[in-house]
Amino acid sequence: MGQERNHWGNYIALTYVQLAEGTDVPQLNEKIAPLIKNKVEWSNVEPFVKQYSSRYLHGKFENGKEAGGRITYVRLFGIIALFVLSIACINFMNLSTARAAGRLKEIGVKKTLGANRKQLIIQHLGESVAMTILSLIVAYLLVLLLLPQFNAITDKNLSIQLTPNLLLATAGITLFTGLLAGSYPALYLSGFKPVSILKGKLTTSTGELWTRKGLVVFQFVISIVLLVSVWVVYKQIEYVQNKNLGYERQQVIKIPIEGEVANRLESFINQLKAVPGVLNASATTHSIVKSGASTTGVTWQGKDPDSNILFEQARAYYGLIETLGIEIKEGRSFSDEYGAEEDKIIFNEAAIKVMGLENPIGKTVTMWGKEKQIIGVVKDFHFSSLHEEVSPMLFHFDISFMLSIFAKIKANSTEESLAGIQSLYKDFNPGFTLNYEFLDANYQAQYQAEQKVSLLSRYFAGIAIIISCLGLFGLAAFTAERRQKEIGIRKILGAGSLQIMKLLSADFSKMVLIAIIIALPISFWATQNWLQGFAYSIEPEWWYFAGAGLIALVIAWITISFQTIKAIRLNPAETLKDE
Repeated sequence: MGQERNHWGNYIALTYVQLAEGTDVPQLNEKIAPLIKNKVEWSNVEPFVKQYSSRYLHGKFENGKEAGGRITYVRLFGIIALFVLSIACINFMNLSTARAAGRLKEIGVKKTLGANRKQLIIQHLGESVAMTILSLIVAYLLVLLLLPQFNAITDKNLSIQLTPNLLLATAGITLFTGLLAGSYPALYLSGFKPVSILKGKLTTSTGELWTRKGLVVFQFVISIVLLVSVWVVYKQIEYVQNKNLGYERQQVIKIPIEGEVANRLESFINQLKAVPGVLNASATTHSIVKSGASTTGVTWQGKDPDSNILFEQARAYYGLIETLGIEIKEGRSFSDEYGAEEDKIIFNEAAIKVMGLENPIGKTVTMWGKEKQIIGVVKDFHFSSLHEEVSPMLFHFDISFMLSIFAKIKANSTEESLAGIQSLYKDFNPGFTLNYEFLDANYQAQYQAEQKVSLLSRYFAGIAIIISCLGLFGLAAFTAERRQKEIGIRKILGAGSLQIMKLLSADFSKMVLIAIIIALPISFWATQNWLQGFAYSIEPEWWYFAGAGLIALVIAWITISFQTIKAIRLNPAETLKDE
């Protein structure tokens, strides 16, 4: 085991380096890049150093370059938050301009008394910024109230620390939001001529109507895109959780090899198999649920000398393939019935394919300078996350260096079996605590980020829809109010409730339908782009998109209907009494 760990081709251990202050990291990486290649001829690995504190957010690398990580989801939710904020700003613009009639006389009088347009713009922007500051105070209180629930959902322990950077960023966002939300209403309201205002000869321009409708369409586009995205993420996570991985992960526990268990591994495994409820047990260096050690040190007859094929490699003990339920395509697995197995090797289908071997059983390959006979080929199974395709893999027998024991236990005797395993472990390792893990839980842990994204996306989508509907509700109320006299006349002339409802909801329905037409291709592109991060993913069905559009339309109708029904119930005599 010592020799293996001291070998330059061993990449199992993580290496931490403390750099001298002022070290040029890129220059250092250039120096250490050929280090392993100079020690191991068959290696294609180039080491590099990366700041440890950045690993949590920037933990994914390809060819030594940052290629994402958790930072991707931070950016994603930042974008979604901006979209939600945009919807809120749009609602403010729409409702402010829609309610312009109530302030026209004020504006007209101020202009008559000498106020110029610049002063009016500053006034309206100031009102908007003041409202945004008030919203910030409410938002801060809501964050304090909801932060414990957010921490529970995300499994974090976040707290609010009012640092100078946070205060500056918050002030900047607040000011920008206030100016953005108030810009169009300020320009719109300050542009009226005082003579027209005081004479009541105002008309609504076509451009104004299209702008208002365009803003409504935009916010529903965002809402529909979020709806589709939430559903696709949910279905992909469901697919990941239920997919047949090619091995059995249920009722399999993983036990770390340490203490006396490491020194008496064969004896421990044999006694472990005798524990009531334990169906089988074995040992390996591989986690099975994610990629581990790999090697390019395999050669065979007919191999292209210029190719460097990377093989995932796992040291295995007797019965590993049977314990995990991995299906053997041809040949056999490692067994003590055949004596020493150190000179034997097992490949998966992907490895045999890339090696170009026909009838591989019995053929010989060279691994790390030693000849090994192929005794079996297992069917491809997912030993890493579904983000990656199944790559070439090999199992070689080596009892000298193992990291974990896997034990398959009966489903109806879990507690009894675990108690027996703990008792056995204490016999071998007095004073040690048995820290076992279920293989299925390890597998699910790979997708914690996606599961949290799925859950948080639902909340964001719900907030976006609620805000969109609040804006639509306000616009519907304003429209119904402005058309009260028209509705009264139509009712007197014999129009029924259904006709009036159709009249009031027609424009809003058209806007939502336009939003659906625009949102669906955007949704398709966005979800396909996200699914490309998985080598194995769902194929989005047409009804994912149609369903999201229908939900948005129904929610819009329900929102509009409250104001429509209210307008229909008004007595025409009341609405027309001043005519």
